[in-house]
Parts: sequence; C-alpha cells; structure tokens
Amino acid sequence: MAKTKLCSSGRPGTLRVLLTILLLPMLSLVASAQQSPPTQSFLQFVRHQAAQMREKDRPASTLEEWQQRRTQLRSQLEAAWGGFPADHAPLEPRLLETLDREGYRVEKIVFQTLPNVWMTANAYVPEGNGRHPAVLCVHGHWAGAKQDPHVQARCIGLAKLGFFVLAVDAMGAGERGLGKGLGEYHGEMVAATLWPIGRPLSGLQVYENMRAVDYMISRPEVDADRLGITGASGGGNQTMYAGAWDERFKAVVPVCSVGNYQAYLGAACCMCEVVPGALSFTEEGDILSLVAPRALMVVSATKDAFQFSVDEAKKSITVARQVFLLHECESRLRHAVFESPHDYNQEMREAMYGWMTLHLKGEGDGSPIAEAAMQLEDPETLRCYPGESRPDDWLTLPQFAAREASRLIADWPVSASAADWKEQSKSLRRKLDDVVLGGTSPRNAAASPKNGTSPGLLLEVTPEPGVQLELLDNVPGEMKSNAEVLLLNLDGESSSEFRKLSEVIESSGRCVATIDLRATGRHSWPSDKIGRAPDHNSAEWSLWLGRPLLGQWVMDVRAAVNALQKHGHAGGRNVIIIADGPAGVVALCAAALDDRIQHIVTIGSLSSFVCDTPYEGQRLGTLANGILRDVGDIQHIAALIAPRRLTVLSPVNGRNERLDEALMKQTFKTTADIYSQLGAASEFTVSSAETAEEIVRNFPHDSAAQ
Repeated sequence: MAKTKLCSSGRPGTLRVLLTILLLPMLSLVASAQQSPPTQSFLQFVRHQAAQMREKDRPASTLEEWQQRRTQLRSQLEAAWGGFPADHAPLEPRLLETLDREGYRVEKIVFQTLPNVWMTANAYVPEGNGRHPAVLCVHGHWAGAKQDPHVQARCIGLAKLGFFVLAVDAMGAGERGLGKGLGEYHGEMVAATLWPIGRPLSGLQVYENMRAVDYMISRPEVDADRLGITGASGGGNQTMYAGAWDERFKAVVPVCSVGNYQAYLGAACCMCEVVPGALSFTEEGDILSLVAPRALMVVSATKDAFQFSVDEAKKSITVARQVFLLHECESRLRHAVFESPHDYNQEMREAMYGWMTLHLKGEGDGSPIAEAAMQLEDPETLRCYPGESRPDDWLTLPQFAAREASRLIADWPVSASAADWKEQSKSLRRKLDDVVLGGTSPRNAAASPKNGTSPGLLLEVTPEPGVQLELLDNVPGEMKSNAEVLLLNLDGESSSEFRKLSEVIESSGRCVATIDLRATGRHSWPSDKIGRAPDHNSAEWSLWLGRPLLGQWVMDVRAAVNALQKHGHAGGRNVIIIADGPAGVVALCAAALDDRIQHIVTIGSLSSFVCDTPYEGQRLGTLANGILRDVGDIQHIAALIAPRRLTVLSPVNGRNERLDEALMKQTFKTTADIYSQLGAASEFTVSSAETAEEIVRNFPHDSAAQ
C-alpha cells in the first residue's frame, strides 16, 4: 500500500511561520544563557511567580473532590476567555462546490459562527449510507491552514476509513486572513486587537469549534454521539481546549502541542495558545483532566521544542492520569511518543486512526491502522473562495475586534453629574487596578540612594522582590530644587527623540529623572520581537500569570514616585510625568490610580484601543486583557485623572497615525466632558506638537512647582 510523504520544501511561507513559532523559543533560550543578569532577571522573575502560584497544587484524592475542582475550573476558564454568547447566531450554511473523489467527496462550505462572522470549511464525506462517526480537524501554524497537505492527509485518511471529516479555517488564518490569499499568520498584533475587549483568540477558537460541532451534527451523515477532534501544533492546542470544554467530543487527540504552562515561560508561542491568567488558577494537567472519562491520546515528538517536549508533556499527563484513575478508565488515556520533529506525520496519523476507530466505532484495540494510498489536492483547489473571489465585505479578525469594541464604548455609562462621576470613578479605579492590571501597589518596595556610586544614578528601585530598576538623574552636578519630572519611554534612552526631549526639558529649568521599566530598555528580553510586537514574548509570559505588563509597568512607575518623594528628590512635591509613545498608556493608568502624579503629558501616545487593522508602532504589553470591556477606552482612563492636569499631545491611532484636530477632540470628548463637569476644563489639553520645544511649551513652568 503506497504511502504519501509530506514535505514543506518549496513553501517559504510555511517555513517562515514554523521558524517563528518553533525555532525562536529554542534560540531565545540559547541566547538567554549568554546574556548578562539584567536581561535574564525578568524571565527569572516570571518563572518564580509561576512556581509560587502553583506550588500548592495537589491531585484530587476522590472523584467528588475532582468534580468540585472541575466545576470551578470550567468557570475560571470561561471567565478567562471572556465568556461565550448565550444566544448563537444561525449557522446559515452554504454549499459552494463539491469535488467527487474515489471513496469520498469534498464539499466547500461556509457557515456563520457569530453575527456576520463566517467560517470556511471543507467537509470530507465518505461513501455509504447511514450515519458516520465524525472528526473535526483543526489546523496548526501551516500556511495553507485547512488546505495544507498536513491537514489534507489526515482528512483523506479518515474519510477512507469511513469517518465524516470537517476541516475548518481558524479566525485570522487560511481563507480568513486580512487579505484574500493564503499564508497569513493570525498571531502577534493581529490577535492583539482582541485583548482590550477581553476575547482572546484561544477562547474564540473554542467557541468557533463548538459551532463547527453544531454544524457537523446538523448533517444527516453524522452520528452526533460519535465525535472526535484532532490537530497538531496550534491545532493541537485547539484540540486540547475544545476537547476539554465540549463534552460532545468522545475522542480527543492533540498532537505536538501538550507540555505545561510553566514551560511556555522562556519560549515564544502564538497568541492563539495563551489563556490569560491561566497560571493563577491552574496548570495544563488539569485541562487534560477535563477530558476524563472520555478518550484522550496525547501525541508527542522526541525532537520537538522544549514547551512541547516529551518530558514536559509527561508532567501534565501524570496529573490527568490520576483523574482517569478516579473515573476507573485509565485505558482511555494514552501517551504516544514518536521519534520525530514537530509534525503530524504518517506514523502519527496511523496511531490516531486506530484510536478514533476504537473509541468512535468500537472496533479494534486502538493499535495503529495503516494509511491508504491518497492523492492530495493543490491547496487552491480546496478553497471556498479561490484567488481574489472572497467577498469584499468579509469581516476580518481586527474588524471583528473593532466592532465589538465600538459596542462596548457605546454602552459605556456616562455620568450625569460630578457626584455620579465620583462614585463611578471609584468603581472604575478598583476594576482597573485589581481586575485588569492584577494589582499595581508596590509590594514590599524598597529604594536605595546611590548618589556617587555611578554617574547619573539616583536610586536603585525595587517595586517588588525579584525586580530591580535604576532611577537615573539626567542632570549633571547637584539636583535642582524644583519639582521632579519623570520621563518615560519604553524604548529606553537609545531613542534620539527621547534624548532630545530630555535635553529640552532640562534646559527649561526642570530636573529630569528617567527609569527603564522592567523588560524595557536595558532590561529588555533578547529576541523579544515577533512581527509588529517589540515585546511579544515578555508580554505573553505576563499574560499567563494574570499580571499584564501594563500592570507591572504601572507598579514600577508608582514605585519610582515613592522613591522620588521619600528620598527628597521631588522636594516633597507631587511629580510630573512626561511619557513618549506607547509609554503614554502606562502613564495614564498610573496617574488614574495615583493622585501624587500632579500632571501628565503624553506625546504621540495611543488615543484608542479600537483598531480594525493590526496595531502598528504599539506595545503588546499595553494591551491588557479586558481593559476596554471592564474599564473603558483611553479617553475613559484619561478621565480618571480629572481634575489634575492632563496634556495630550499629538495622539495617534492604532496604526500609529496622528489624529487631526477635529478627530482629537472627538476621540477625547468624554475626557473633556468629565473635566468640564468637575469645573476643571482648563486643566485638560489635547493638541498637536511637532518639536520638543513645542512639547515643553505646552505645560506651564509654574506647574512644575505645584
């Protein structure tokens, strides 16, 4: 029986994606070993935080104990994913074309998962009458998505064995990208547009795969009681979560994707794999345990990346095995290990065929089943919308995020009076601090005066154990006696614009202090940049902890303010913060929570989280999960600073384009209204500024001495 060999040679898009997702984690780990302690400290910090969060984990000793944990875990997962719609949009499936093949047919289908959000799919329908067991095949980070040879092969193999198979494109990938061609990557700043609305891609994938099941069981060819799911890499991740969550799946086979959450810390992973805050309430072993007593086979490769390695997978499988034992069904859990790199090769597929045949057909003993000869299709042949034929009004991932964000803003409660705002603002501050940012009050903070030990070094600041920062004085000689200006830039002092601004502020007679916040400037993580996100990996590691970088950065700023006031450098007065670029979001949040910050100036900072294209020129770390949903947009956060002075200069949209005067005023209308409501309209300014000199002129000299 002939066997098909799959090869990715000649597919530069595929190789590029695989290198990004798989090789960079390993390269980052190698690079980290060669770095000086300041660059290693952030990874050490997040790993220590994660270990502390999970140090008391113990396996359930009884089935009743597990059931209680299971109920709580499902509630926590659903909250992390932003919840699922109570009312489902009608599927409205459309059959676009049918391809007749030997032993099966391929149907090109689209159906609706959310209002005006359409999923492209290929159904592989086996010959024969009656209802068939069915398998949902979800793709990983191969450029062809559902059309890719890696996905085609298992779909055809299953169809030839009598399974109905549905292969789907995930949101933002395959035929559902920003453009109409194949090969786009749905991670980094594409998927980042979902974070502010609190709907991470991992959760959307779970929901859309549930809708795919809804479609499958609507088919007369499908037996709804015999469903399975499988996928590799990012598709294996989808398999694990959908299989854990949706109990309609009776057999679950994640491939080259299972490890444990703590193994992600130090690696680069896709945004679709991140469950915000997961490490604060669970580990991956408990996710696998949710499958019990249904059938679960985990497939691992000996030459895979560390986070998916055999040993890391064993840690999670050991936890799950205890739950399968409590259910008295240990035989339904299997760990299949193959001598292979990251893949879903023929040997792995044959193991999956045997597992699905046993648990969905009740045939055999689960041993591998040889794969039949097959003819793969040209990917273009399988497309629902070949070439440029996809409808022009197709809703892309960022457009979906922007639509949902706009709805949230429209529903934002507007206060009717200053008294109403006083109560509303208290609630919003609590949510911003505790719910969204994970707590920003410095923890056992310390600051040590270091004058004379190093040129320009004022203080060593420790916002919390494990994080050490340096507060620098940019003015040679003795400190000036007027109020302190804290200048923030997330790119560090290497920025020429930053240095120019610092010089101009100093020449105006103000003392300037600077600080590289954790994971920025001299503390930046090597190889942190992925695509449009300069802080991709450090931001993701923080999200796993439920402590977004934005919250950690706000803590750093508040610790710096503590240090400046405690050690007399601010002369006992309140502090002015001038924030350049993406640091403006940090400064606004810090000032919203800390009234010692008397005046905020943001320059070229983000004006709104709403963006219907991938973010450009922004920081992933400033996009805290659920910030727009739970607190509001930038203008609402800015309003929390009222009635203190706020100067917003040359704000930009999510594409890093400057707003014109009319759009500035429209975008910050709520901020202006709140300032007026509090009788402080003159304290809020939004305008353009082209040069450093203009920027400094925009805040009066006497504000520095308040």
